[in-house]
Amino acid sequence: MLAFLHHFDPYAVQIGDQYGVRWYGLSYLAGFLATYWFILWLIRRGRSPLSKTQAGDAVFWLAIATVLGGRLGYCLMYDPALFIYFDDSFPFWGALAINRGGMSAHGGIAGVLLTCYLYGRKHKLPALHLADICATSGAIGIFFGRIANFINGELVGRPCDPNLPWAVKFPQDILAWPEYEPQRLKDLAQAVQLLGESSTTWLDKVASNPLSGYVQHHLMKIVSAVQEGNHAVAEALQRVLLPRHPSQLYEAGMEGLLLFLACAAIWRRPRSPGLVSICFLTLYPLVRFVGEQFRMPDAQIGYQLLGLTRGQWLSLFMLLVVMAGLKLLRRPARRS
Repeated sequence: MLAFLHHFDPYAVQIGDQYGVRWYGLSYLAGFLATYWFILWLIRRGRSPLSKTQAGDAVFWLAIATVLGGRLGYCLMYDPALFIYFDDSFPFWGALAINRGGMSAHGGIAGVLLTCYLYGRKHKLPALHLADICATSGAIGIFFGRIANFINGELVGRPCDPNLPWAVKFPQDILAWPEYEPQRLKDLAQAVQLLGESSTTWLDKVASNPLSGYVQHHLMKIVSAVQEGNHAVAEALQRVLLPRHPSQLYEAGMEGLLLFLACAAIWRRPRSPGLVSICFLTLYPLVRFVGEQFRMPDAQIGYQLLGLTRGQWLSLFMLLVVMAGLKLLRRPARRS
């Protein structure tokens, strides 16, 4: 059985070669709109102290916190070199170039929790109530975000049995070959030839300098050809790619759909503020840990102590912090 060859275009609407509206950006927009709608839904039912004006204001600041926390978290925890990377193309600074590495869910969660505390304190609103809202709508945002990861062909899964019915082959894999698997570039000679380039020239170029602009340009052409429906190139690529778990979809189901259903079940009846947040903060690191078992580690980091990924270690740390926090909250106050 041939694995499904990923061919989705990351652009929902493309303008020119490098600009347009990406599905990844739309996933964030969907998450923010879900938060706004959920707050209004609670207000209409008398279950939130926020006003309609505060709903829009809160979502604005939470959106900023999500993006800033997510990006800073990625740079700090996955690729600190981005803080000192500069080039002559927009946005010039590596830390601002979201296309270089992306976002960290753990960082985004930290940014949102801090903003809930600060916003609640400023407007005299219960921070735990705000956190409960973000936990529920945030799960929806994570769901859309993981679907967008799949469409982008990023954060790919680990190699799997080729007979797995839902196995996927990602053309984007070849973009990492020059740095991490240069010996495999020669296998792309047929695909390059189908796009009008001499296979002999290709083999000479990849042997002399696999990191050259020439190689990168033709790798992008191969990926674009598959996305544009070039069946001959797709067939040539199908033979050299590894079948992988669609781990992005696994994570969409666990981190997104499952967490949303758990949080929504608690919302069905009035509960003490903070219970939904505790549910999310406890379950997220657990399902993230499981999901990471099917996902490739970041290429620049690889597997770490005990064969775990950076995401798994961060999830364990997050769970320990949550457990420690709950223990402190349950400790009876000392009498003076």
